[in-house]
Parts: sequence; structure tokens; C-alpha cells
Amino acid sequence: MKIQKLIVVALAALLVAGCASRNVPTPDAENGSMIDDGSDFADTDGMDDGGLGDGEDFNDMDDMGELTMIIYFDFDQSELRAEYSDLLQRHAGRLSNDRRAQIRLEGHADERGSREYNIGLGERRSQSVRRLLLIQGATADQISTVSFGEERPAAFGSDEAAYQQNRRVEISYVN
Repeated sequence: MKIQKLIVVALAALLVAGCASRNVPTPDAENGSMIDDGSDFADTDGMDDGGLGDGEDFNDMDDMGELTMIIYFDFDQSELRAEYSDLLQRHAGRLSNDRRAQIRLEGHADERGSREYNIGLGERRSQSVRRLLLIQGATADQISTVSFGEERPAAFGSDEAAYQQNRRVEISYVN
């Protein structure tokens, strides 16, 4: 038993001694680099960016144009306005062309009405958008819905301008 303790103590001493011999560079406050104190660190002299960081500008929306991500609704309504049919057709086209694409439809309502009613209204709104996207070629596994009701307002206030901004479904691409 004493031999095992002696071996453990000896290994711990070797470990501490090995860690203590390592030189740690100190930062140079003037230029933000490390001061070389003679230890073996990689030398990066002569290296430049070489064009790194100048990659291509990647934007998923380029092929479809800029897509609006918010659908607005009338007071106490979950029926889609005719003005959004082209927009939703473009979203559905994007989903049907890329089966890996997934979206989340987030339903919202203004502050009028009870919490429970507004959660239901937000859900009806997101389901209305979902149904149209499914009809136009998206698949059910590409679309998820959630209702926030009045809990996440886009605009604060108790006037019609704020109410209009809060009656919405937000489309979020999740991948």
C-alpha cells in the first residue's frame, strides 16, 4: 500500500514539474502581439492574409429576389389578404425547389382580447399561411407553426398603427 502511495506522489510531482517548466508569453500592450521570450512558438513572420476573408458574398435570397417575411392581417381576422398571394407563391416555390429548406410560421395578435383568444388567433393565422404554402407545393415536414398571441409585439402602443404592426405572421427560415 505504501508503494502505491509513493508512486502516486512521484507521478504528481513529475506532472507539476513538467507544467512549471513551460514558458508562457506575455502580451505586448502596444501592438497586441505576444513578446517572444525564447520559447518555441510558431513563427508567422512573412505571412499575410493572402486573400483570406474575401470569400464570395452568399445570400440565399438572390435567386428569388428579396422576400418579405411578414404577412399582416386585418383586425380579428385570419384570412389572408389577396396582396400576399404572389409573395406566398414565391415562398412556396422556394420550399418546393429545396426540400431541405424549413420554415417556422410565428403567429401574432394585437393586445385586444384575452391571452387565450389571442394565442388561438395567432395559431389560426399561422395555419392559414401554412395551408396556402402546402397547396402551392411545400411539404408538411418543411413547415412548423407557433403562436405567440400578444406576447411578442412588434410595436408598443395602444393605437391603430401599433395594432396593425402586431397582427402578423412572421416567416423564419430555420436552416
